[in-house]
Amino acid sequence: MRVPVSWLEEYVDIDVSVEELAERLTLAGLEVETIEYIGLPQADLPWDPERIVVGEVLGVQPHPNADRLVLVEVDYGGNETELVVTGAPSLLDHEGETDLHLKVAFALEGSCLYDGHAEGRTTMTLREVKIRGVSSRAMVCSEKELGLSEEQVDILYLPDDAPVGKPLVDYMGDAILEFDIKGPFAHLNSVVGIAREAAALLDVPLHRDALEVLDRHPAELVPNPDFLFLDIADPDLCPRYSAAFIANVEVKPSPFWMQMRLRRAGVRPINNIVDVTNYVMLELGQPLHAFDYALLKPRPGEERPAIIVRRAEPGEQMKTLDGQVRTFDGDMLLITDGSGPVAVAGVMGGEESEVSRETVNVLLESANFDYLNVRRTSRELGLNTESSQRFGRRVDPDLTARAAARAAHLMAELAGGSVAPAIGDLYPGRKPERVIDFDPGYVARILGVEVPREEVERILRSLAFQVSERPEGQTLRVQVPSHRRDVTRPIDLVEEVGRIWGYDRFPVTLMRDELPPQRENARLEGAERVRDVLTGCGLDEVITYSLVSLADEARLHPGEPMPVPEDYLQLRNPLSSEQDTLRQTLLPSLLDTTRRNLRFVDRVAIFEIGRVYRPVEEGVLPEEPRRLGIVITGPREERSWLDHQDRTWMDFFDMKGIFEALISRLGLEGAFKPAEQAAFHPGRCARVRVNGREVGLMGEIHPLAREAFGLPEQPVCALRCDLDELLASWGAPRKMTPLSTHPPVYEDLAVVVDQEIPASRVRDLIVQAGGALLRSVALFDVYRGAQVGADKKSLAYRLTYQAEDRTLTDHEVAEIRSSIIQELEDGLGATLRS
Repeated sequence: MRVPVSWLEEYVDIDVSVEELAERLTLAGLEVETIEYIGLPQADLPWDPERIVVGEVLGVQPHPNADRLVLVEVDYGGNETELVVTGAPSLLDHEGETDLHLKVAFALEGSCLYDGHAEGRTTMTLREVKIRGVSSRAMVCSEKELGLSEEQVDILYLPDDAPVGKPLVDYMGDAILEFDIKGPFAHLNSVVGIAREAAALLDVPLHRDALEVLDRHPAELVPNPDFLFLDIADPDLCPRYSAAFIANVEVKPSPFWMQMRLRRAGVRPINNIVDVTNYVMLELGQPLHAFDYALLKPRPGEERPAIIVRRAEPGEQMKTLDGQVRTFDGDMLLITDGSGPVAVAGVMGGEESEVSRETVNVLLESANFDYLNVRRTSRELGLNTESSQRFGRRVDPDLTARAAARAAHLMAELAGGSVAPAIGDLYPGRKPERVIDFDPGYVARILGVEVPREEVERILRSLAFQVSERPEGQTLRVQVPSHRRDVTRPIDLVEEVGRIWGYDRFPVTLMRDELPPQRENARLEGAERVRDVLTGCGLDEVITYSLVSLADEARLHPGEPMPVPEDYLQLRNPLSSEQDTLRQTLLPSLLDTTRRNLRFVDRVAIFEIGRVYRPVEEGVLPEEPRRLGIVITGPREERSWLDHQDRTWMDFFDMKGIFEALISRLGLEGAFKPAEQAAFHPGRCARVRVNGREVGLMGEIHPLAREAFGLPEQPVCALRCDLDELLASWGAPRKMTPLSTHPPVYEDLAVVVDQEIPASRVRDLIVQAGGALLRSVALFDVYRGAQVGADKKSLAYRLTYQAEDRTLTDHEVAEIRSSIIQELEDGLGATLRS
């Protein structure tokens, strides 16, 4: 939300700098994201107060040497008028007139402006030049040249009452605070709401003119006004509906001051009627809608137009203001007249009853709608409007009549109409007043600082709480204003006092007690250790959303039936149909992340540690086990100047190497067994076991699954692992072997075994037979071919023998070698390769 400081100053006297105000608001919970300066010294283009001023065009003369240029006489408050050359289209229309009084933004020689004819924002310094033989050293400025917009259409005209010679920065310079208000705090999404907070922080009064419009212009609130039949058919979705009637208006552009405020708040001006509804919405936080009264239909047999608030009929349609035909379901709330829908409640009006230049009478809607219903309707229709954003944050229902009166009298002022003396008002959802008994001493007990009782009362009153003392005198009776639905308990009042008092004013103190003993957190430390190892292997950690869609799960398992929704946890009110299901595996999110990253790089190696969610049959909460997911794809080596040949792709064995490095660093032992699974390529998939426990599955993604995720035609390898099972054996004491000072003996051993015997089984038998003197076994060659026979393969291992207390003799090594060969022959039918 954007709030011009000049608008804020109408409601509160600000005696601090804009920067200090922004800091104090931020510390109080109203985060100011950015400050935009217009014309002020802090702006990207400051307006020189000596050179950029309010000017008055007195006359327009033809240029002697050009048809598309004119000479303009401008009074800028100096001793003499200035004659400048311009091609402004609107001034060409006044050529030959000598009694003009047009107020403009005027820049003298030496001014720094943006070049109106250059792309983007290019600064220039105004110098005296000759244009078609006529000297000109000043300029009547456009909005682009002043940095007010990006368009170079025409010069900027100011109101007739703009004082000639006044520095433009003093007349219309401004600062705009852009807020990021989080949470259901609709009262903060308004200028008055921000002003109320600023007044409390600065300890100054709040000017309540906009809020007291009903006191200045008394209006009777009636359920059945003369100008309208009003009915709320579904009060559970519409707690209150107010309607005002303004007759004999003239639809025209809004005055300059209103247009500038709306633009600076991020709203495009349209006409005076629509602009007033937007202005009051920004000012008070109450969304409004204006109907062309003549286009509203009565109920059959009646003369008065009707407004009926009801749920939509399933399949009912209406064309909204954006020109789109919308189809509604039975849970959406509509505003209807005697013939059908005229607006989507809380979201957008209908095109058929839109205010136009022909509008004479206006019906002004100021209503309150159920915030959850507005959120759902907005999401389902894909319509995210200023109105729906505010209603989705719980707008105060007590505000409708005041906002209607404020807007109605503004329309009468700016459009020349008259306001009906009564306001139609139905309020079936009125809530009882909320009163909290509050002990001011509770503030010190919670915050740990003494806040004077008088200051506690001042802060609460400045935030619109009504405070009075109980007869016993110790506690306060605090009546909560209707716009503060979030305040329900004494602790909420303490929070209000604390943030306005200023958390930055709390004294810095040391803890009085000793720090508690630090205890190990094996789950956290284990996950951090896994992160350290994988990043050391060159992988990048990612964090993906826990919400996916069932379609993502289906893409991972091509050829299998669509997942059953009942087997998953699904959100009742998801923000998006693509994020409506809690995941049961990390791979869909990781594969989607891989696809998006491959648009910019050719090699991706990522991992994620996160939770998955599995429903429990007889439990309220789901299981949330931790999982580890890894995805790698792309060239095995980074491209460099050393490349002399085509790079090879990372494959199954790269993934296997990463996991072996992980379990090795964790001090665990692993094994891999061939497996088949729909998500993985047949023959390139393995089950992973660690210390005898099956912990996961790894392999190359199936080509159909790879295609379903939009990945390129190259190997994409993935691993999914139960992190808790992986770390179940981690942290156990490890036996360390001292380094021997005696030389090792190296020997190669090649054996021929049947094709189906895994190399790991051969290695296990070698280690078993070699005993303590066999320090390491490494496979370095696999051969299949005619020399070893059909259905056979040759496995060659590098063996390392070493003793801790002596140098091994040839005889000792030969004995160990013989034992190994005998064990292989007996256990696997292996033969020594000659």
